[in-house]
Amino acid sequence: MNYYNDVPQDLGKFDVVVGIPSFNNAATIAYVAQTAAKGIKDLGLKGLIVNSDGGSVDGTTGAFLNSDTLGLPKVSIKYKGIPGKGSAVRAMFEIAHKVEAKVFIMLDSDLRSVEPWWIERLAVPILEAKTDYVTPLYLRHKYDGTITNNICYPLTSALYGLKIRQPIGGDFGVGARLIDTYLSKPASVWQTHVARFGIDIWMSTTAIVESDKPPIQAALGAKVHDVKDPGKHLQGMFVQVVQTLFELMVGYQDSWKNITDVVSTQVYGEQPSQKVEEIVVDLMGLKERAKTALQERLDSLREIKPLRGEIIESVLRTGTVDMESWVEVVYEFALRYKSERDERIILDLLPFYFARVADFVEKTKEMNSIEAEKLIDEQLELFLKRKKLFVRRWFLDT
Repeated sequence: MNYYNDVPQDLGKFDVVVGIPSFNNAATIAYVAQTAAKGIKDLGLKGLIVNSDGGSVDGTTGAFLNSDTLGLPKVSIKYKGIPGKGSAVRAMFEIAHKVEAKVFIMLDSDLRSVEPWWIERLAVPILEAKTDYVTPLYLRHKYDGTITNNICYPLTSALYGLKIRQPIGGDFGVGARLIDTYLSKPASVWQTHVARFGIDIWMSTTAIVESDKPPIQAALGAKVHDVKDPGKHLQGMFVQVVQTLFELMVGYQDSWKNITDVVSTQVYGEQPSQKVEEIVVDLMGLKERAKTALQERLDSLREIKPLRGEIIESVLRTGTVDMESWVEVVYEFALRYKSERDERIILDLLPFYFARVADFVEKTKEMNSIEAEKLIDEQLELFLKRKKLFVRRWFLDT
């Protein structure tokens, strides 16, 4: 099955395809396309720029097609399948495969900080055969990327033994062999949350486990994009990303069960000296959101026998959960998910995520982003420290 419509049959061959998934991004997509074109030109590569759109109604497609891509060809498609980022990316994988691209680069359509040299950083490690997968390494505000900071980064690193700071960063480089791996997966994969916001963690984890060479991180400086408040805008993303992460834990359990240490991932390029945009979090609103959401899930939570009542009571009272309790909770929910494979388990976890972010915000109010980063790494170490017991419990019934 093709995941796209209305693409010319004979596109030719290209060195690089830059893919931009979109939905109502008319204000920013032209800048992303133009910047990508400049980056491709600077490298002297033959490039194609592809927009995979989800039915935008704000003129996104027109803005893309009217962008000045310096003579490089561009194509806008309407993807098929479940509405979501993953379906958009799946269609672009097919096009990259069709044109025999050596590297596929994915860029978020809401980027306001992308620079032409990002293309070099994301492409060259693959073109030089050093890796098949390049993840972004951004300079970010301490409150940007709360799903990454509190679960995707520490848990994925502790499980698979590779310290990848931005496994769901949105801007990636993918080699031809890895694209073939992604396209070889059964069609049923694209009927899950991988078709939505689960795509990034799925791509990163698959690359870690199934590539011959470990991923490399590209230093990209500050990422300026449409930032979302964790208490107001991230519920859907959290559910889709975390359920995908837990599903991957089940599918790849033999790959992570014996890993007891975490190693650093190579970084390509020097990180520029840049300021990051300030992010303000509604702390009181986040605490109330945690309390309310937890109250709504109490009946379901009582089914988790090992979950300590003190943790639940603390969230109901304060709207926060400390680092140690959060790690305990995540592992308990992962164990429960393994046995039940049900989305409602992720919904049960959601209030604790709100409470974890609230606790982090409260404790880092007077810290700069470098100081706050130390706490994020402490959380990773705690996931690793408690992994041995978790592994014993996970495989007890396997």
